[in-house]
Amino acid sequence: MSEPSYLLSIDNGTQSVRALLFDTQGNLLAKGKVELDPYFSSQPGWAEQDPEYYWASLGEACRLLWQQVDIDRSLIKGVAVTTQRGSIIHVDEQGTPLRPAILWLDQRRAEVQGRIKGPWGWLFKLARAEEAVDHFRAQAEVNWVAQHQPDIADRTHKVLLLSGFLTQRLCGRFVDSTSSCVAYLPFDYKRLRWAAPGDWKWQALKVRPEQLPELFKPGERLGSITAAASHHTGIPEGLPLIAAGADKACEVLGSGALEPSTACLSYGTTATINTIRSRYLETIPLIPPYPAALPDHFNTEVMIYRGFWMVSWFKREFGLREMQRAEALGVPPEALFDELVNAVPPGSMGLMLQPYWTPGIREPGLEAKGSIIGFGDVHTRAHLYRAILEGLAYALRQGKERIEKRAGTRIERLRVSGGGSQSDAAMQLTADIFGLPAERPHLYETSGLGAAINCAVGLGLHPDYPSAIAAMTRVGQVFQPNPEAQRVYQQLYGQVYQRMYRQLKPLYQRIRKITGYPA
Repeated sequence: MSEPSYLLSIDNGTQSVRALLFDTQGNLLAKGKVELDPYFSSQPGWAEQDPEYYWASLGEACRLLWQQVDIDRSLIKGVAVTTQRGSIIHVDEQGTPLRPAILWLDQRRAEVQGRIKGPWGWLFKLARAEEAVDHFRAQAEVNWVAQHQPDIADRTHKVLLLSGFLTQRLCGRFVDSTSSCVAYLPFDYKRLRWAAPGDWKWQALKVRPEQLPELFKPGERLGSITAAASHHTGIPEGLPLIAAGADKACEVLGSGALEPSTACLSYGTTATINTIRSRYLETIPLIPPYPAALPDHFNTEVMIYRGFWMVSWFKREFGLREMQRAEALGVPPEALFDELVNAVPPGSMGLMLQPYWTPGIREPGLEAKGSIIGFGDVHTRAHLYRAILEGLAYALRQGKERIEKRAGTRIERLRVSGGGSQSDAAMQLTADIFGLPAERPHLYETSGLGAAINCAVGLGLHPDYPSAIAAMTRVGQVFQPNPEAQRVYQQLYGQVYQRMYRQLKPLYQRIRKITGYPA
């Protein structure tokens, strides 16, 4: 019999960093997990973290992993890294951070100075896209640093995403994956490379081409684990480091969603619905699809920015009783929160939530806010909790229909992953609201599994992606729609939810004008 082969995935999300050991059949053999303080705020609306904290936590996660398994580490054939998106780190020539990482949750804005010049400026004016372009420029972390910390901008050797920072620490090279490039950086989403010299993004962003890392496709070799990284993590020196993708892209791959007719719902801090396609398709005009973890493919993503963050918010503000009970009983808190959901009928007795807790760019627009309507004296915190889950599912169903309309193809299957997918109640109401079976992948760690798939194909352990996905992914529990609940949701979605944003938009605009927030 041939000896087994193992794959190591590092998954650095917003809430935790995990070291995950897989075999070539997609079985999770062991996990080392370190909970993270998501960020610190030195000023209101800021979200920063010390990059060294991530590196230290990665080392600790690996040490916890090795404590759980007794294997010959020479049987580990490669490593792949997947991380949260859009978190920017300025480093010097040695890769030492010059300031804290600015995370994707950060709300600071740079000052927009001047207009985009030349043909691009005229094009944006004709397309009425100037506000969206200005939003892009204001949100760009590199612009804020250039304006407020010019000494750091001048000393910056490279501007890295978290994926690029960890990659440099592991293999000693300033390299990254094309599939990790989801950020306010000059990336050409259509050609999956850094923007060409004449691209408008070089006008819009205070970064130079030489300050960006070299990019590789998913599955390509980034380098080898250095002696210093091996000492820090216990990963064998010289092991190949294989390019993977950002966490959402890897979730799609790890869920086995290879066909455009299958949508991957990610119930994480950000909630998303994604399909994978071989051609560039803007689900919302002028908002690009993101790079897929499948090389030369795209994810038609619709995002609810603070998705299951809202669940964490509810637990923190209203769920102390369940958290304390769960600890006393020794059960996961999600089990008790599911009791809250199941105590309330579908539709939450008319309580409807629109989950725009953070505004969009075009649909919804910059003025968008969250709203809850339909309150009555019957409503309790249990109704509010169920309304949050329903509102997120309504918004993602709207995203599904937008993808279908733009692509001209129907979505027939749902794969649901992320932390929220561990709630049976959330899975059931997803099936009811979409009117489709909701399939839970065989394991929860789909982003880490997606990275392991990239690693397996890159190393030739599977000949191609269809073979790897067939071998390493499978469906676990399936939740079928309940016809009675489906009828209630169909009416609420069509007659109420789909009209909420349009009818509330003038009020949102008035609030923005009066308060100046979130402008």
